[in-house]
Amino acid sequence: MTSEASGSKFDLIAIGRACIDLNATEYNRPMEETMTFTKYVGGSPANIAIGSAKLGLRAGFVGKIADDQHGRFIRGYMERAGIDVSGLTVDTEGHKTGLAFTEIKSPDECSILMYRDDVADLYLRPDEVDEDYIRRAGMLVVSGTALAQSPSREAVLTAVQAAKKHGVKIVFELDYRPYTWKTPEETAVYYSLVAEQAHIVIGTRDEYDIMENAVVGGANEATTANLFKHAPEIVVIKHGVEGSYAYTREGGTFRAHAYRTQVLKTFGAGDSYASAFLYALIRGKDLETALRYGSASASIVVSRHSSSDAMPAVEEIEALIAGQPVPHA
Repeated sequence: MTSEASGSKFDLIAIGRACIDLNATEYNRPMEETMTFTKYVGGSPANIAIGSAKLGLRAGFVGKIADDQHGRFIRGYMERAGIDVSGLTVDTEGHKTGLAFTEIKSPDECSILMYRDDVADLYLRPDEVDEDYIRRAGMLVVSGTALAQSPSREAVLTAVQAAKKHGVKIVFELDYRPYTWKTPEETAVYYSLVAEQAHIVIGTRDEYDIMENAVVGGANEATTANLFKHAPEIVVIKHGVEGSYAYTREGGTFRAHAYRTQVLKTFGAGDSYASAFLYALIRGKDLETALRYGSASASIVVSRHSSSDAMPAVEEIEALIAGQPVPHA
């Protein structure tokens, strides 16, 4: 899956939301009593792009930011991280940057308070997706949240069609956020639509249940049997502390256990997992090793305060896999 072989300019391009995370500086207390927060760039596709760039991949980004101080902060941060932002457009209609306040009551009890009404990223239009830009990627990483509303939904589908046209691998990170969707049925329709066109699908068991609109928890075997009737070649299903599984169209099953770490908070794990997993695949590593990279990266990020700033370097991931200590922050 190396992009060098295809002559692509970018190893991957992510599309979707880029917003602001305001993480509680004061731990072990409810948000009602929290007085100070630290600002970071957030949003699953933005975090995946940042994590990938930190690992040395050539990353690009397609999205829409507000014409305000937060939007300029996001652009500047991504540029400094080494991400190409020529696909990032600025909203001109007064829509605002999404905000996420995080609460850290304990390592096991964390929550996110989202402000997602009328946010700029959901106003990305299909005509703002450049087909030639998508063509230059080895992979297109699609975030499920970007499918929640129009016109972002149609913009993502436009990018998916461009990727299919030009042989770009499509990665669908389910990234389910209930507060952006109207009904479970709507979620299931659009998730299934993109998952069936993707080459790689990544999500938690709970997120696959949402995609399948399951009343009770579904089985991995049923999920993969359905998806392998369509385009997917690899399906990754994460089970939290139990580890993660990867299934291949050829019938292979691989597993990686979660790595023990000093957990500070629970959010950010999925984004770091995806960036490191894809990094390993792009660098030609086997699927089992890629799972280990993803699991190790997730363990590192949950031990640190942010999601974007906390994204580990390759050396840190490999140190944890080798059983060596990794600094917390």
